[in-house]
Amino acid sequence: MFRIFTLLFIQLVLVCSSCAQKATQKVNGVSFVAAGQEAAKEHVDAVVHINANYAAVMPFGFIRNQETPEIIHNTERQWFGETKAGIVQYAQLLKEQNIAIMVKPHIWLWHGEFTGYLKMETEEDWERLEKSYTSFILTYAEAAQDINAEIFCIGTELEQFVVNRPDYWMQLIPEIKKVYKGKLTYAANWDEYKRVHFWKELDYIGVDAYFPVSDNKTPTIEEAKVGLQKWKLEMKQISEANNTPVLFTEYGYRSVDFAGKEPWLSSRMMTEVNLDAQTNLTKALIEEMYLEPWFVGGFIWKWFIEHDKVGGIENTQFTPQNKPVEQELKKHFEMYRY
Repeated sequence: MFRIFTLLFIQLVLVCSSCAQKATQKVNGVSFVAAGQEAAKEHVDAVVHINANYAAVMPFGFIRNQETPEIIHNTERQWFGETKAGIVQYAQLLKEQNIAIMVKPHIWLWHGEFTGYLKMETEEDWERLEKSYTSFILTYAEAAQDINAEIFCIGTELEQFVVNRPDYWMQLIPEIKKVYKGKLTYAANWDEYKRVHFWKELDYIGVDAYFPVSDNKTPTIEEAKVGLQKWKLEMKQISEANNTPVLFTEYGYRSVDFAGKEPWLSSRMMTEVNLDAQTNLTKALIEEMYLEPWFVGGFIWKWFIEHDKVGGIENTQFTPQNKPVEQELKKHFEMYRY
């Protein structure tokens, strides 16, 4: 009798474990970088291989400077993957492999200036920017609806635009909802998201999660976890205050020394390869965040479509491709895929 009860107990534990595993499904996403050509199945195979279940496709608009606040977008002069036709082609190919989609439009300021500083000097210019941005964002909201994208991001790192024109954003969101019926987010920079006023109008609090977590050259996993704690508490509080879960619209670390000190830096002066730093920091973030019920997952920055030609053990940039951290992502994504 004891053996029977023991076997029943083991079966019950296994069933409960299986249920728990299904309950932990997260967004295991990659930021699928736009390229000059169409995507092919072999480009998506690498995404499937790491057990990703989401990809962000990222159309671009361009602003020459703050004196001419019109957004140039969806033109023949852009790379294919930055246009409406490009993101549709990418998304259709990804969806054929059961990869869900977030459409995440970006703006590029001339010479790569940070978009968070985009701020007009006159009311006339603000109105010109708003008119142009509405055209830009609705173009891709319509595309997101056409391809049945699961998530649409209404903007990326536009702090001064959001802070200075709150009424515009509150009017824009209903306009987006008229044409796109899926889930909405906004990609706020790590030091911006606390000041975004419209989270309750969206489905996810989107954070580009470049939080500083360690001043050490090669942080250990435990050191990185300690460094994340204050940011976790802050995100939890914002999530609860808005009754809205957190989504990392971007996260990741470069494979360089001191990668956790100022993770947003893309400086070419950082040339010392440090694969352990990238791996430890990424593992710490996933292990800390993915267990939280208020956190729905995120999109690793960044993933290039020609997998065999990028990354590698001598690469100092953000991509995890062909580096030790890629295998860590594959392992963790498998745990949270279903």
